[in-house]
Amino acid sequence: MAKNISHRSKKELGQIPGSVIYTGKKPEQELFIESFDYNKEHCIVKELNSVEEGFEYKHTDSITWINLNGLNHVNEIEKLGIHYDLHPLVLEDIVNISQRPKIDEYDDYLFVVLKMLYYDENEKIVTEQVSFVLGKNYVLSFQESEGDVFDSVRDRIRQAKGRVRNMQSDYLLYILIDAIVDHYFNVIEILGDKIEDFETAIFSGEVDDDISQKIQNLKREILRVRRAIFPLREVINRIEKNENKLIQKKTITYYRDIYDHLIQVSENIDIYREMIWSLMDMYMTTISNKMNEVMKVLTIMASIFIPLTFIAGIYGMNFEYIPELQYKYSYFILWGVMIVMFIGMLIYFKRRKWL
Repeated sequence: MAKNISHRSKKELGQIPGSVIYTGKKPEQELFIESFDYNKEHCIVKELNSVEEGFEYKHTDSITWINLNGLNHVNEIEKLGIHYDLHPLVLEDIVNISQRPKIDEYDDYLFVVLKMLYYDENEKIVTEQVSFVLGKNYVLSFQESEGDVFDSVRDRIRQAKGRVRNMQSDYLLYILIDAIVDHYFNVIEILGDKIEDFETAIFSGEVDDDISQKIQNLKREILRVRRAIFPLREVINRIEKNENKLIQKKTITYYRDIYDHLIQVSENIDIYREMIWSLMDMYMTTISNKMNEVMKVLTIMASIFIPLTFIAGIYGMNFEYIPELQYKYSYFILWGVMIVMFIGMLIYFKRRKWL
């Protein structure tokens, strides 16, 4: 009998393709929608009360960014998708948070999925899926909850910093993806600091009892980061080499810069992955060396006391005729012999560099 699949992050068996079913773990998230409508002369920022308020931007001459937080509000997402003629499979992928980073091309828009990474207040890595829809004069973005890495983008749009107000929607998509990729560097920097801290602790011998578990947790973090970043290289590579009408030739250079950053991040992740394996080997080697030191001390002590125990055993036997028993100074002579043997063995071990 097949096992019942109850994990909400997985697509249910027999589900109709195109079913818009939220698979995340934040069903109580409030809906938050913001819009940025701008051109060279003006910029209008609004907090929308409903998705219907964003319908007017589809056919304007200005560039519009509509950002929706709260993937659990599937009805609102479907309304927005219907108005912007989004394919049912696109809507399904938006609310299915287990998607792999990818890009899908349609006649009038591009659909891009990627992962946003950051550390929370408990220093645990958070992976959040972000979906983008790039149209002729708009970008739609969908996030599971509030809180992102786009504050710098919002500031650039409001204050007309850089080129964003003079460029088209493909450039807006670029700076949004670039903000996510730039934050990858912050994540891997924290990972690098953690690895260095572990290295220092292991070399100095100041390790906790649960350090092996901490190393395993760090290894899982690196694997999560790797799974989120590596597929994105293929996405950017397709955008760079594609001749889609929505991506202008002058913007391709900027996407090429993102690809270079991803290569750099990927190389660092591979290095950290090798280092984390080396950390575990280093830790096991340190444990083995400590055990060898303990065994060496115990072996030396046993080697010293074995002959002394042998002598004491002989003279502890209950025989009447042992030659030295009646001698007046036998006890002191026996102690002298054992002390000389003890000192001699210490000198021998020292010369052999066993001590």
